[in-house]
Amino acid sequence: MNNKIVVLGGGTGQSVLLGGLKKFPFDITAVVSVCDDGGSTGKIRRDFSIPAMGDLRRVIIALSDTDEIIDKLCNYRFKTGIDFEGHTVGNILLTALTEICGSMSEGVKQLDNILDMKGKVLPFTDDDDVTLMGEMEDGSIVEGEHNITESEKKIKRVFYKKKPKINKEVIKAIKEADAIVLSMGSVFTSIIPNLISDKVQKAIDESNAKIIYVCNLFTQPGETDDFKVSDHVNLLNSYLGKRKIDYVITNSEKVSKSIIKKYRTLEQKDLVETDAKKIKAKLIEKPLLTMEGEYLRHDAVKIGLELMNILIK
Repeated sequence: MNNKIVVLGGGTGQSVLLGGLKKFPFDITAVVSVCDDGGSTGKIRRDFSIPAMGDLRRVIIALSDTDEIIDKLCNYRFKTGIDFEGHTVGNILLTALTEICGSMSEGVKQLDNILDMKGKVLPFTDDDDVTLMGEMEDGSIVEGEHNITESEKKIKRVFYKKKPKINKEVIKAIKEADAIVLSMGSVFTSIIPNLISDKVQKAIDESNAKIIYVCNLFTQPGETDDFKVSDHVNLLNSYLGKRKIDYVITNSEKVSKSIIKKYRTLEQKDLVETDAKKIKAKLIEKPLLTMEGEYLRHDAVKIGLELMNILIK
């Protein structure tokens, strides 16, 4: 019987991870944050009053087993025209299915049938007015995920403007999981939004699953400046209930000084340092890097192998 893995996250990090995990005999459920309100997603949310679909689109494509042309089609972004400007085909398709089926969850299920996904994708909530709020270090409050990420102020904590109704299937998947994976990605705006719920915390506490965090390679401006691995773990643990992270997977592979300088200069990002003695979890430190164009990425297949090793212990 395949191990049941629930992956919590959103954004590019989660989709990269899932693209590797689908190659393994895992029973995958991806829980995706739906509070994004910028770009194409934000325009559609305002016009149709539905949850964010952009990260869902990325995750669905990552888990799908279809021809490359279908991936390109769903990610195709219109560049001309008044009404379609900036929108992707996938976002429009998800919006149409949500309207037809009555909820984002049901729309995603129908897309599953079309794209032959190697796992289940669940929006964290079907609420159309889910809004992420950020309290910044200076005490000011910023409304909306897009504004939080664009703010030059450092984030202290995030919370929801209105308590969202959690997807029941999310709670069920967590309770039945063998592993709960906190994906690499934006900690405050992709991972933590899936943890801001008493019901989710309770489900994790009642689960026998191993809690595993795949730590980011680089810090993120305004979110995790100067963070080391232990800081990431401590922050995520502060949003969990009684149970905390059991394992943290980090990269041990050396990164060239030129690449570190490029990230620091162009993106104001630094390599996340592994401070082993301060990490309150079992540390798994392995070479996990791959190059994608000019950018460093996690090798999701290698991460999948590490998850297999954890689960057979």
